[in-house]
Amino acid sequence: APAGMVAEEQAMMSLYHQGKMDMHQYMAFTLQPLAGRTRQWLDSLCTRFAEQVLRERLYPEGLARIEWHRQRGDELVLISASGEHLVAPMAQMLGMDHCVAILLDEEAGMLTGQTRGTLSFREGKVARINQLFAGKEHLWQGSFGYSDSHNDLPMLQAVSHPHAVNPAPALRQCAEELGWPLWTWQLHP
Repeated sequence: APAGMVAEEQAMMSLYHQGKMDMHQYMAFTLQPLAGRTRQWLDSLCTRFAEQVLRERLYPEGLARIEWHRQRGDELVLISASGEHLVAPMAQMLGMDHCVAILLDEEAGMLTGQTRGTLSFREGKVARINQLFAGKEHLWQGSFGYSDSHNDLPMLQAVSHPHAVNPAPALRQCAEELGWPLWTWQLHP
């Protein structure tokens, strides 16, 4: 990406960590270079990226926890405030039952550089999970949630068993006040 774009992205991520980012603005900015590209081209690129770059960044404890849930027969949902092009390959790699991410808009198979629907960010994560499991009233009962960001407080407050994993300072403070489990995962324990 052009140097100017990288600098602007870093500035926006700083706002994200402060809880001040406008996700619509951020997505419009980051999806700009994808306008006019095909979904097929993007999916192929992101699948390679997940395999070659993201796979080695998975926490062994996280993988073990996913397996623990799988053994229990839990329904596994990977939910992220990233675009579906990045999240879907990860969900597939991890064998998740569902993938909830920011949806990319397209017309006639070409990406527009815009998003569509409710963004899976902050309260949007709760809204999107409610949409996914519409009609299942017991949805949140006995549910587990894991996050490192205070942007996920609405989701963590909705689940029965919230967990702060490698939490940013603001989430750590909330988790300590609320008595939530605080977990530290390492790439190479």
